[in-house]
Amino acid sequence: MKRLGTVLLALVGALMLAAGPAAAHSVVLGSSPEQGSEIAEAPEQVSVTFNEALQQQFAALTVVGPDGNLWSKGDPIVDGPTVSVEIDGLGPVGEYTIAYRVTSADGHPVSGTRTFTLTQEGTGTPGEAAAGDAAPASDVATDDGGGPAVWWFVVAGVIVVVAALWFVLRKPKA
Repeated sequence: MKRLGTVLLALVGALMLAAGPAAAHSVVLGSSPEQGSEIAEAPEQVSVTFNEALQQQFAALTVVGPDGNLWSKGDPIVDGPTVSVEIDGLGPVGEYTIAYRVTSADGHPVSGTRTFTLTQEGTGTPGEAAAGDAAPASDVATDDGGGPAVWWFVVAGVIVVVAALWFVLRKPKA
């Protein structure tokens, strides 16, 4: 019984070592235009709102049309939890992609995309052709790392448990 108690204590200790710090990053609460919405006219600006204030530096926000051209004008503006960029009209009917990359309050970059559909031809003038993907093609925030890999903690925990089991279950020399 004493050995079983020691094994359980070692297991609990290993599991506690394996628990890393929580890494909560900014998450999207909404956008204007909203994800998947259909609009007939171009708004004056496009914005994405997060659950916490964003850092001012390194923000990127673009709008790419179905023609592959940029429709956003100028640099993005960060105002608390919202990043926005001006647009001067839209053009062809179809799906537009809002690509964002911001720095969350904890210093981690968060990026993703949102889409909306223009239902009536616009009169805006396109910018240059978009150069590749400005962000991953998903609405899920991504993490570029920066913290310790969780699997290191898991490996360390397994090693501790195996060592504890070996120590407890070995046969003592007579």
